[in-house]
Amino acid sequence: MSKAGRSMLVFGVYLLALGLFLLIAPNVLLRIFGLPEVDDVWIRVVGMMLVLFAYYDIQAARKNVTDYFRWSVVARGSVIIFFGVFVILDWVKPILLIFGGIDLLGALWTYFALKKE
Repeated sequence: MSKAGRSMLVFGVYLLALGLFLLIAPNVLLRIFGLPEVDDVWIRVVGMMLVLFAYYDIQAARKNVTDYFRWSVVARGSVIIFFGVFVILDWVKPILLIFGGIDLLGALWTYFALKKE
């Protein structure tokens, strides 16, 4: 597996864990980050989407789909921008920026791994 592929695999496992947490016990995670608990289905929909994105990332890593890696750098790098705007608009607490930062770090890891290859 290439270094870029490894970065995608690690990110995919992270998304899988986060998605499963949101599917199974969303309020536990929300409490940890000081966010309000929810009882509607939307947080689980987000969890399901994260699990599906994890599947894409893991499969792309296994097959070394470098085009996908490049596309993901742009998408994952933009998450911090969206979350920053959400915070500025006071739609969410700044704690959400932690998750955007993780996406940005993952995107940078993949970007630099691609540059070396």
